[in-house]
Amino acid sequence: MRQNGKKETGATRDPDRTRRRILAAALAEFSAHGFAGARVDAIARRAKGNKRMLYHYFGNKEELFSAVLRHKMAERQAWAASLPSDPTERLPFWFETACGDPDWIRLLEWEALQSGTENVIDETKRHAAADWLRRLRQRQQRGELTAGFDPAHLALAMQSLTVFPAAFPQLVRLTTGKSVHDPKFQREYREFLKEFTAIFKPHQDGK
Repeated sequence: MRQNGKKETGATRDPDRTRRRILAAALAEFSAHGFAGARVDAIARRAKGNKRMLYHYFGNKEELFSAVLRHKMAERQAWAASLPSDPTERLPFWFETACGDPDWIRLLEWEALQSGTENVIDETKRHAAADWLRRLRQRQQRGELTAGFDPAHLALAMQSLTVFPAAFPQLVRLTTGKSVHDPKFQREYREFLKEFTAIFKPHQDGK
């Protein structure tokens, strides 16, 4: 089909689907090689398109990386909004999510290696989007979490508990003798999280 004298492509017929395809391809490429090592032409090939198509939708490589991060964070925010406030239920869910999304975990590891202590891409907007501390303070005020911990330290602890096994599978194997992908390990670790996160809940006796 032609439109205004030009051949109508899949991209013009369904731009949302094209954007999703580009984002998926970019996530895979960035997670495999990091921001510095990723190549726009490789992303275009993964997306079954060309570099001009990528630049049309996302401008440049940095904007594409930012779009990938924002998409993944929005995805997680949507999941978080539907989860119960009880950490014994939330943390096993986030652990399962980390195990099921290795591209996202590798992307964060590459970012840490390549950025060091410097500001990361889209840092200001990512601070605003994460909004971890506000939600944790609200849950402390409602009595759903103990007020005995600094919310920033609490956020770090929760992220560490859920992400570490997926980020460092070799340490899981060396420590437990099991693969992080072993259903038995995952079942045992979920039970551990449910029991361990009791320390994040207020003591019923008020102590």
